[in-house]
Amino acid sequence: MADPWLALEFGVDPAERIAQVGAAHEAFLTAGAAPHRVREVVRRSWERSARLDPEATPPVDLTDDALAAYRAAHPLARVLPLFRDLLGGIAQDGAHLMAVCDAYGRLLWVEGHPGVLRHAERMNFVPGARWDETHAGTNAPGTALAVDHSVQIFATEHFSRPVQRWTCAAAPIHDPATGLLLGAVDITGGDNLANPHSLALVRATARAAEAQLAGDRPVQPGVAVVTALGRDEAELRIDGRRIRLGRRHSELLVLLLHHPEGRTGEQLGLDLYGDDRLHPVTLRAELSRLRRVLGPELLDSRPYRLRGTIRADFTTMAARLDQGDVAGALDAYPGPLLPGSDAPGVARLRRLIDGQLRAAVLATADPALLTAWTATPAGADDLAAWQALARALPVGTPRRPLALARIDQLAGEYDLTRATWLQRSGN
Repeated sequence: MADPWLALEFGVDPAERIAQVGAAHEAFLTAGAAPHRVREVVRRSWERSARLDPEATPPVDLTDDALAAYRAAHPLARVLPLFRDLLGGIAQDGAHLMAVCDAYGRLLWVEGHPGVLRHAERMNFVPGARWDETHAGTNAPGTALAVDHSVQIFATEHFSRPVQRWTCAAAPIHDPATGLLLGAVDITGGDNLANPHSLALVRATARAAEAQLAGDRPVQPGVAVVTALGRDEAELRIDGRRIRLGRRHSELLVLLLHHPEGRTGEQLGLDLYGDDRLHPVTLRAELSRLRRVLGPELLDSRPYRLRGTIRADFTTMAARLDQGDVAGALDAYPGPLLPGSDAPGVARLRRLIDGQLRAAVLATADPALLTAWTATPAGADDLAAWQALARALPVGTPRRPLALARIDQLAGEYDLTRATWLQRSGN
């Protein structure tokens, strides 16, 4: 089976593929036609990007001193020499660029030959610009962050037309201790990048960066770390091992973490299946398999509860919120808790977490925090948050027109008008 993350299969004519995907892109923009001739990862990304203007370029969020301070404090600054060592030769060969972005798609470093950099500046592929899918549409670093997987994006697969002369490959980078998404590393250049080597190179570079970060912070023996925000399947890290759990085991682990006092089998059954679909035999089998995965030292029964030191990203985020650290909580929030889960107990907890974080961000009226919230999956369609952002931004600031445009889009979907909310808010 062909690698779905690679842009071109062996033997495919690049020029022919550019024309095929370009025609599909035009059909998608004009008629919303399902693009059958594009890869699944690209099709889904186009659907997420559909509200964007295909001629627009991404906004620049940070410049000058603010950008320098943000980069200096970012965890990926510690591995920048590694990126330069592994990708610097490619970046200086006169045809490619090396880029590193944060978890929000904000470019931190863009390096390469000066001539190539000048061409990239025309599409705002510059430090401080937002290249997540919400602001830039389909592109390798933004899509790698959205799907949490390394990926190539080839020529006309880009949603934005100004970017379609480029091809790029990117891989996400995670905090080795918590599993939180830190950002992505990318190489950008011409059509010749659409090969297995470029994708393998960024994958290897991302893994090397994670290994160096792990070396900087030794693993704590016996401490388990669970990552469940922004991903459909949780990941467990313990004693240097990295275990990806299935959907049901992810749900059970999250529910047990949320109830450290323990849960009976009946309570877990209601949390998982609801009132009318209790399956005690199935539940016992799932818990037995989970115990084999975790080890008997981590899971008790009667009641079912977790033992030992287990940290989770969603409990860390909630603790920061309880301490009044809204910015820290938002930094620790890559997305909703197990978003693909329909288990009643998980869905309730997901709504609680999103609701508490949203309320805290709105209460701050801080433009930076509101901007970060509207960049999350939960905040992208949050009309009240966009309204709060527009109110918080002074008239004349570059980002305010973008917020107003998004308000107009959402107000149209909700059958409201911008004038209505402006009148109510006194703006």
